[in-house]
Amino acid sequence: MEENQEFSNELETKKPRRDIYLLIIFIFLFLFYFFMIVPPKGFPKETMQRIEEGASLRSISRVFKENHLIKSRLAFETLVMLYGDEKKVIAGYYFFEHPMEVFTLARRIALGKRNVESLKITIPEGFDRAQIADLFSIRLPLFDKNIFLEKSGDLEGYLFPDTYFFLPESSEETVLESLQENYEEKITPLKSAIAESGQSEKDIITMASIIEREASGEEDRGMISGILWKRLKLGVALQVDSAPETYKERGLPIRPIANPGLSSIEASISPVESKYLYYLHDGGGVIHYARSYGEHKTNIAKYLK
Repeated sequence: MEENQEFSNELETKKPRRDIYLLIIFIFLFLFYFFMIVPPKGFPKETMQRIEEGASLRSISRVFKENHLIKSRLAFETLVMLYGDEKKVIAGYYFFEHPMEVFTLARRIALGKRNVESLKITIPEGFDRAQIADLFSIRLPLFDKNIFLEKSGDLEGYLFPDTYFFLPESSEETVLESLQENYEEKITPLKSAIAESGQSEKDIITMASIIEREASGEEDRGMISGILWKRLKLGVALQVDSAPETYKERGLPIRPIANPGLSSIEASISPVESKYLYYLHDGGGVIHYARSYGEHKTNIAKYLK
C-alpha cells in the first residue's frame, strides 16, 4: 500500500510539472510563429518585388525585411535553403497578391514561382493621356504615371484605345510602345484614304478626337464630322464644348484633345454631308441638329432651358 501511495504522489507531482512544460512549449511555439512565421503587419498587398540577377540570399532577405515582406531574415533564409538552393535564386519580378506566411513566400522564391500573369487592361475610346496614366497606375504596380505623362507629351491622339495585355512588371516605355504600335497598325490601312481626303493625318486625328468626345453614338459620328469640317471650310469657329478654346479661336485645336477610336477616325476621314451647320446635346445626351443659327436658338430654348 505504501509503495502505491508513493507512486500516486509521484504522478501527482509530475502532472503539474508536465503542464508547465507543455505551457512553455506552447508559448514558445506561439512566439516563434508570431515573430518569425506570420507576415508582417505592413505587408503590402498586390506588390511587385524585384530580385536582381546574381543577388545573394542575404541581400534578398535584407530587402524583403526592409519592404515588410518578412519578419525574420533567419527563418526566410533557412526555408529558402531547405526548399531550394541559396546560390540559385531565380532573378526577376515576383508578384505577391496578398500577405503570406514565410513558408509560402520562401518556397515561391526558392522555386522561382513569380506569379506574374498578364493583366487585361482596356482603354476606353476618348481617354486622354492623363486618364490613361491613371488607369495604368492603378493596374500596374511599377507604373509611374508622372513618367508616362512626361514621355507621352506629344503623343496625345496617337495612343490607340483598345484592350491590351501587360505583365504587372511592365514599364511606362513598354506601355507607350504597345499603344503606339497599335495606332500604327490601325492607321496604316487608312493612309491612302487620308491622303485622298485632302487633310493631314494630324488634322484627321485632331478632328477625330473631337468627334469622339462629341458624338453620342455611332450614327452621330459621321454627321458631326460633316458639320465640323463644313464650319472649318466656312471659317466659322467650331465652338465645341469638348475643346473650349474653339469658342475663342477659329480652326482646329493645335493638337488632339484625346485618343480617338477607329470609328471616329473613319468618320473624320469620311464626313457625312448634310444641310446642318449646328448641333447640341439635350439633357439626355440626344443630339439635335439645326440648319441655321435661328433654328439652333430654337433648339437651345427647347432642349436646354
